[in-house]
Amino acid sequence: MSLLSNISPFAFHKIRDHVYRTAGIVIGADKTAMVTGRLWRRLELLGHRDYETYFAYVCSSAGAQERNTMVDLLTTNETYFFREPAHFHFLRDDIIPQQGANKMRVWCAASSTGEEPHSIAMVLAETLGKCDWDILATDISSKVLEHARTGVYRAERINHIPADYLKKYCRRGIGDYEGMLAVVPSLRSRISFEQHNLLHARENNAQFDVIFLRNVLIYFDNETKQKVIDNMLQSLRPGGWLILGHCESLQGLDVGVKTIKPSIYRKPAPVTSTLKRVAV
Repeated sequence: MSLLSNISPFAFHKIRDHVYRTAGIVIGADKTAMVTGRLWRRLELLGHRDYETYFAYVCSSAGAQERNTMVDLLTTNETYFFREPAHFHFLRDDIIPQQGANKMRVWCAASSTGEEPHSIAMVLAETLGKCDWDILATDISSKVLEHARTGVYRAERINHIPADYLKKYCRRGIGDYEGMLAVVPSLRSRISFEQHNLLHARENNAQFDVIFLRNVLIYFDNETKQKVIDNMLQSLRPGGWLILGHCESLQGLDVGVKTIKPSIYRKPAPVTSTLKRVAV
């Protein structure tokens, strides 16, 4: 790795710029070690001596698949089951009771390896049972989505799952899967995993009751944040909830949502007039 731990300012700038244009994610000027730490094995595998030739290959017609791989490696973020549990309590105690008998549609817009949408599914299954609900889980990375679809995780990932959920919705692996945990198929079947870039609005007109967009805005500058939020709100029904990470906010952005709690927002529902027309 010693020769590939160094990256020229030119190559670093080109890689940063490509990730920003592709995914909207800002890689800080101090992140050279992160970039080389995640990419050097790719250079070694593909036989490139430096990052200039690697990036030239990435930009060539032959490097189309490697472009996706590079973005995957530089945008994959840490996640775990029931991260920031207050949001799941709010979903269970505040949002779901207001839903009534209506179908509930949830979009987990930065699903990573699937721990978050599976956590949401456990809450919905426990509170709504077999009622009509579904989850769309999206991520820009095809690699993490492949993992998410399996619903299989290392056993040490279960630490934050409530004991009753763990018993009901997870199974411990045996044999070749010793030390692994699998989410039960009945739960996985309620989640659709799709690749999606948050810089683009969804092409269909599907509306969601709740959108989880947690711990991703912190990687964007304000211009990109505004674009992403505008796209999200197009897919959030009037009266629906938008949930960000605890360290995130919409401060400084032009948005038409009401703050319910820090990191929890609601899109205003249309005002229904109660005035009756009087004949004259």
